[in-house]
Amino acid sequence: MPRPRRIVRNPGADYEIRVVGDFRTPLRDFYHALLHEPWWVTIVAISGAFLAANAIFAGLYLIVGGIAHAAPASFGDAFFFSVQTMGTIGYGTLYPESTAANVLVVAESITSLLLTALATGLVFAKFSRSTARLVFTREAAIAPMDGVPTLSFRVGNTRGNQIVDARIRVVMMRTEKTAEGKTFYRMVDLPLTRDSAISLQRSWAVFHVIDGRSALQGETPDSVIAKEIELQVQVLGLDDVTMQPVYASHQYYTRDILWGARHVDIIHETPEGHLEIDVRKFHDIEPTAPTERFPYSRA
Repeated sequence: MPRPRRIVRNPGADYEIRVVGDFRTPLRDFYHALLHEPWWVTIVAISGAFLAANAIFAGLYLIVGGIAHAAPASFGDAFFFSVQTMGTIGYGTLYPESTAANVLVVAESITSLLLTALATGLVFAKFSRSTARLVFTREAAIAPMDGVPTLSFRVGNTRGNQIVDARIRVVMMRTEKTAEGKTFYRMVDLPLTRDSAISLQRSWAVFHVIDGRSALQGETPDSVIAKEIELQVQVLGLDDVTMQPVYASHQYYTRDILWGARHVDIIHETPEGHLEIDVRKFHDIEPTAPTERFPYSRA
């Protein structure tokens, strides 16, 4: 029997990753998925599990009977009695009066303990999970700096906290052909002029010098497109409030790489001697003096 094909969405990319021959196991990583999904998804999942469990027990109560003051064959009364039992509410109007009903109440109480423990652990883990709110400039720019071609982009922290001992890595992915004519996807680290900072507060300008050691040496806008070059960025650090590790990642595709341009300055000194950071210009780009190799263009 052929195995299913799984599609992995790549946000911002012009393509999708299709995994063929991999069995899908949605329940195996359900807990991890709920930690990753937005809050509304988690709330819907917990509510759905609670309602489904009560519906199942309501059906069992209808089969065995033995609920005092419940209307005959009433699924509604059986369901409300199940909710009162699972929620340990116990108004007293509906109660079990047979051995079979009491056995079901015991089973439902155990189920309620397990569901409550799982839901509580999930909510607590989601609340205590520390995340970073970092923003990356929309484009990465390549232009001469001090006469040397340099790749640059900017990272900003949108929270009022500090990310202590922040470290950044940039990896370039490109398509290559081996001597045997096979397509090969190579990952190459791009060394940065500074890959760490004592703390990341508002803005961090990242630079990679395109010299003889750089994998981008000799590349042009056309060759970047031909090799399908992508840049993967990852930032790691320690949240100074929760003292937990946090990370953020971003990808720059060929269309996000500008040649012959730089990001405008956002840090200025006021007449009073204070530093002013204008985050309104965080993504703004300005062309540099055009040269034959670096005309203002998008890859």
